[in-house]
Amino acid sequence: MGNESRSSPPTAVTETTHAPEAAAVGGAVRKRSRREFATAILGRYGVVIAFLLVVLFFSLAKPDIFPTSTNAKAILTDAAPSMIVAVGLTVVLAMQDFDLSFGSMIGLAGGVAVALMTRHDVGWVVALLAALGFGLTVGILNGYLIAFLGGSSFIITLAMGTVLTGLEYAFTKQATVFSGVPQGYVNLASEDYILGLSNQVWIAVAVALILWALLDRTEIGRYMYAIGGNPEAARLSGIRTRALRVLGFVIVGITAALVGIILTSQGGSYTPNPGASYLLPAYAAAFLGAASFRPGEFNVPGTVIGVLFLGTISTGLTQLNLETYLINLVQGGILILAVILGRLGQRTAA
Repeated sequence: MGNESRSSPPTAVTETTHAPEAAAVGGAVRKRSRREFATAILGRYGVVIAFLLVVLFFSLAKPDIFPTSTNAKAILTDAAPSMIVAVGLTVVLAMQDFDLSFGSMIGLAGGVAVALMTRHDVGWVVALLAALGFGLTVGILNGYLIAFLGGSSFIITLAMGTVLTGLEYAFTKQATVFSGVPQGYVNLASEDYILGLSNQVWIAVAVALILWALLDRTEIGRYMYAIGGNPEAARLSGIRTRALRVLGFVIVGITAALVGIILTSQGGSYTPNPGASYLLPAYAAAFLGAASFRPGEFNVPGTVIGVLFLGTISTGLTQLNLETYLINLVQGGILILAVILGRLGQRTAA
């Protein structure tokens, strides 16, 4: 009895003793939560934020030229071909494949269309369909060699690009064409029926919407992402992985052919190998897109932002009267940054 009266519960003392430790732990948790939140925001929207900052910078640097509707239309028009081929590329990248042949496919499609019209008096509709047919055929061939025969997408499409360039030169004799292209064909890309924007901008918007719906709103798109995540697990679950991979290369082939048509249409002319300059920007845009909205995952909205980001930088640097080599250095640096952001996004998502 006496012992019970002498002993007292230590609860109050214990709570008082551990209160500073609890407060410190709570503060550390809140600080970590804020840091993780900031990292998540940068991982998901960092490219978008950078894009807006770039727009602001060039608007302040060139207030009389850059922030104008005329300049905005010019950026959209210049970005349209890149957007078409980049969103097509996004489909195969989502399945962890590569296509290095689309630059040559652009040249082949444009060269075939112009050669048929100017040398063989073929109507422009038939010439257009023939160019798209080449894109379809090359896409099927790439897909078959890679998905069914097990070839490396990197090696196969690199070799295919060389073959396509040879075919382009065979069709066109490497001759530049400045005349003889029918007006109906020229109007395909250059006319501006809606909001003062040329048709090629609306074609790019349509292609982006279609491929966004395919990847994000259909079962096929979910299967494609599953293939990119784990192709063997996707195959074992019953997904027709080989057929879908072929479809991805077909999409790239057709979008590349469409760009070849647009490039020859907008100027009513043809120059040899016009698609070579689209290879790096398309990959840069796609990897920038993989660091946007869904970190570590290739997606069409992110690719669109990436294309506009690169187009804005190119236009802004040109308006600042920088030399071409500096523009190339900046664009190459952005591709490196895109890859790093994509890796950081994957770690954040994990």
